[in-house]
Amino acid sequence: MPAHTENEIVIAAPLDLVWDVTNDLEHWPELFSEYAAIEILADEGNTTTFRLTMHPDDNGKVWSWVSERTVNRASHTVVARRVETGPFDYMDIRWEYTEVVDGTRMRWTQDFAMKPDAPVDDDWMADNINRNSAVQMGLIRDKIEQRDRERRTPEPAPR
Repeated sequence: MPAHTENEIVIAAPLDLVWDVTNDLEHWPELFSEYAAIEILADEGNTTTFRLTMHPDDNGKVWSWVSERTVNRASHTVVARRVETGPFDYMDIRWEYTEVVDGTRMRWTQDFAMKPDAPVDDDWMADNINRNSAVQMGLIRDKIEQRDRERRTPEPAPR
């Protein structure tokens, strides 16, 4: 049975800033605490193919995979999928951005299934994704809100 997760957060910043920061793939290692490196493999129109490498896990294993991501700024959506699926049978991700009274709602929806020989099952991975999404979204929110505050703070006048 495939798994499904949905996680969202409201970021007290304009949608354009949230969009620009979270879709600047080359800076993901600075935005997400789990990513050690990113390598852009192809960039064709609105679709980017890239390799993500994580920091070593508790056992010292470094996970890496290739994903494909297509952005649609007009609809404020992004669809992504793992090209190199690793322990996943498949992994599809949708990002949605919505202007709300308090700023921007960012929502991640993930649909996936683990391979039968994967070290964990769908339920375990769904719980892991939900826990980690809350952590990563909180970090992203804090960094973007700080950037927005700095952007809106006027420079002191020269003396």
